[in-house]
Amino acid sequence: MNNMINLPLFLPGRSQNKVAKILAVDIGGTKTSFGLFTIVGANVNLVQEETYPSKNYLSFNVILDKYLQEHVSSIPDILSIGVAGPVVDGKVQLTNLSWSIDANVLQQEKGITKVFLLNDLEATAYGLAGIEKDDLAIIHSGEQKKGNVAILAPGTGLGEAGLFWDGSCYRPFATEGGHSEFSPRTELDIELFHYLRNETPLISWEYLISGDGIYRIYTFLRDIRGYKEPTWLEEKLRTEIPAAVVSHTAIRQLNETCVKAMQLFVTYMAREATNLVLKLKATGGLFLGGGIPPKIYPLLRDELFRQQFIQSDRMEPLLQDIPIHLILNSKAALVGAAYYGAFCD
Repeated sequence: MNNMINLPLFLPGRSQNKVAKILAVDIGGTKTSFGLFTIVGANVNLVQEETYPSKNYLSFNVILDKYLQEHVSSIPDILSIGVAGPVVDGKVQLTNLSWSIDANVLQQEKGITKVFLLNDLEATAYGLAGIEKDDLAIIHSGEQKKGNVAILAPGTGLGEAGLFWDGSCYRPFATEGGHSEFSPRTELDIELFHYLRNETPLISWEYLISGDGIYRIYTFLRDIRGYKEPTWLEEKLRTEIPAAVVSHTAIRQLNETCVKAMQLFVTYMAREATNLVLKLKATGGLFLGGGIPPKIYPLLRDELFRQQFIQSDRMEPLLQDIPIHLILNSKAALVGAAYYGAFCD
């Protein structure tokens, strides 16, 4: 029984009988994942995978050579790389890493037949080709319509992408919308805005809707609004990853400061999701991806996210019908890079 979601993506080579070994890579600010895939009919099959901490390596070349030496007996036919940054003319300077990558240089140096470079959120969009129904959680079922689709993915940074509906299939495209400016709405937002202005003159949505953003919201509540931080929480924040501590503590409702911080985080995430959906007129739906949403699923499942999402000046009727799904599969971008490499040439 086919359990795929059957989203008709633009993959022109999918109908051809291809044989190739594909090395797909998903590069993020925190980790870099490698996956070796083979083509099986109209799909790709993951054969082997490995993940490395990105910031332990000076360049992508170093980490690529390490993977090839340790896990690959022969050079792959195709190298397809999803990167957290804007790809222009086959080149990228990553946003949250000091790495720069040139697809043509890699192709020549490594002797690989084809090298593709695409934005990681574009890769996530292509990853919907390999997503099963069990890999999705419903935030709001909405009314399924043909139309553009939006993807919002907070993690180390904030990724945003779209899928353009051309009448027969979806064509993924990247954006850098996460770097557009944060827009305060309430008095509390304005107070937070002035607090953050002490750190940077320009506050993007990514500055708040990301792992670091969670902790920024928390410190604002603690240091400016006077919320309490008990000794046990102070110790955990000092010895563990702060964003994970705040979110996990909030889900278990063990501390009011953490609960309020995550309520604000979910609110800002919903507002920027609204911005993205309206700009793309994404009547086909909204997908939430990235590293953070699956970990805070209980908070997104509450009414707060959707209540904030549907607020608009005159577009509430449109927003109320938008289906919202959470991507639970952490390999979506890796799988999407493989699908792109296999079938988009």
